[in-house]
Amino acid sequence: MTAGGDSEEKMALNRHVLFLDFDGVLHRLGAVRTRKGITSDSPSIRLFEFAPILIERLAPYSSVEIVLSTSWVPHLGYQRAKQALPVALRERVVGATFHSKYFDASTWGAKPRGAQVLRYVHTHRLVRWLAIDDETCGFGEHWSHIVGCDERLGLGDVKAQTLLCTRLAQQFG
Repeated sequence: MTAGGDSEEKMALNRHVLFLDFDGVLHRLGAVRTRKGITSDSPSIRLFEFAPILIERLAPYSSVEIVLSTSWVPHLGYQRAKQALPVALRERVVGATFHSKYFDASTWGAKPRGAQVLRYVHTHRLVRWLAIDDETCGFGEHWSHIVGCDERLGLGDVKAQTLLCTRLAQQFG
């Protein structure tokens, strides 16, 4: 291996990556695409209502990058999904688990979320990573890397917030 390869491997090992889902995490339940744009499944729910909680919890971890692991990316495209986030989160976004050029892009939505995230983890040789999601299938034995949310509560759930603080400290502290 060349010196450049060693440097790239060290960079991968030093990356701190948070895989972020939107629906059931940053807001309760899901969202739908309408002619007027993206709206909540329920008129009483404001999209990204819990983003301030995540922003606050991430504040001590300035090196954490965000990779989008949300169905918004295949449906809207990476840039539109990224732009939907509040600025404080958007500035941390460096990529997504989905890319339209993947050989399996047409069946991406049928893959368990864990499989989607783990493909990125293995491809990029990540050691320090965390996923926040309401879909926890496919993560195998990687439970210490997951903050599972109840889709009806998202990050508004105190238990999920407590687990998030614990996992952030374990992975990035």
